[in-house]
Amino acid sequence: MTRSASEVTVTGRTGREAPARRGTEPGLPLFILGKQADPDTECGVSCPGELPPASDPALVHRAERARAALGDRAFILGHHYQRDEVIRFADVTGDSFKLAREAAARPDAEFVIFCGVHFMAESADILTAPSQHVILPDLAAGCSMADMAGYSQVEECWETLTDLGLADTVIPVTYMNSSADIKAFTGRHGGTVCTSSNAGRALSWALSKGTKVLFLPDQHLGRNTAVLELGLSLGDCVVWDPNLPGGGLDEADLRRATIILWRGHCSVHGRFSAENVAEVRRRIPGVQVIAHPECRHEVVTAADYIGSTEKIIATIEQAPPGSSWAVGTELNLVQRLAELNPDKNVVFLDKTVCYCSTMNRIDLPHLVHAMEALLDGRVINRITVDAATASQARAALDQMLALP
Repeated sequence: MTRSASEVTVTGRTGREAPARRGTEPGLPLFILGKQADPDTECGVSCPGELPPASDPALVHRAERARAALGDRAFILGHHYQRDEVIRFADVTGDSFKLAREAAARPDAEFVIFCGVHFMAESADILTAPSQHVILPDLAAGCSMADMAGYSQVEECWETLTDLGLADTVIPVTYMNSSADIKAFTGRHGGTVCTSSNAGRALSWALSKGTKVLFLPDQHLGRNTAVLELGLSLGDCVVWDPNLPGGGLDEADLRRATIILWRGHCSVHGRFSAENVAEVRRRIPGVQVIAHPECRHEVVTAADYIGSTEKIIATIEQAPPGSSWAVGTELNLVQRLAELNPDKNVVFLDKTVCYCSTMNRIDLPHLVHAMEALLDGRVINRITVDAATASQARAALDQMLALP
């Protein structure tokens, strides 16, 4: 993986000698976002040029003017977790996979401006034409969950499974929230990508092809899906910890397991606790709790509903007036749901304010900077995935599209 001041090119890895991702293994430093750069992680990448100040009173006007001038040359995608100041300029809003599909459906757009995080822009580049430019307004908008599954770590896990004679029985399934090289790894080994809304179908398909699943990188989504949708037991799941020798598991653990979960999680959804659910029930009589499946198992089992981002939105939109909802997902979305549903009482599940810190990095100054650069004839912060990695990752993405 190499980076220049204005472009990120994701170069996949095919050998076990691949370097580790910094910040995901013991003894390696974490970088302050936007201050330093490391070629093997999406964290800590500085953006070129001078951003307009957030205090600029003409900032909204500059955004409106740039958007109008770009016209159909640009297609702006906004993830549900983005700030409102960015969402107002999005042509389409949605979750990560919906936005990648929307990008692929706009082959005439010269520029695809992805207001999300790094892995989403990678997926958009994989699914769009080579002539299109995918732009991430802030290169430091990464994903801590995606970085929890480093390529060399996953290869080490697969090598262990191979040495035990188990790899032929294991089908890898990776969550959309993973890097391009992990998607490529999954494609090479006959697996599929999944989203939070189709994880059950993905696991069922994988278990029809093999006897075990390696689920990357979110242990909570994998566990909740296996137990609550497929009817497996908690004992059928084991957790591979990439920071421990042998993943912290012995041979017997791996042989008896049906689902091998990667020890990864979402830093936002992982904050919610069963006590949050109990507290909001005490505070708001009759409240209904809906939680994202990236939450801990004890949270989703204590909730009334479990739902992907799109399902959460639809559930609250269709709820009767006067109903109360506590929502266990990112705060920008919860606040937007409250504003769009004034006839209902919509609150954040945790009293502690918690935005997705990396998603929140994309603000109006970054968006304006990216659009004005295009008008000046400069493509900044372009995300490209090399052809070999893209081909293998595309195989896993296509398999997801073909899920029964």
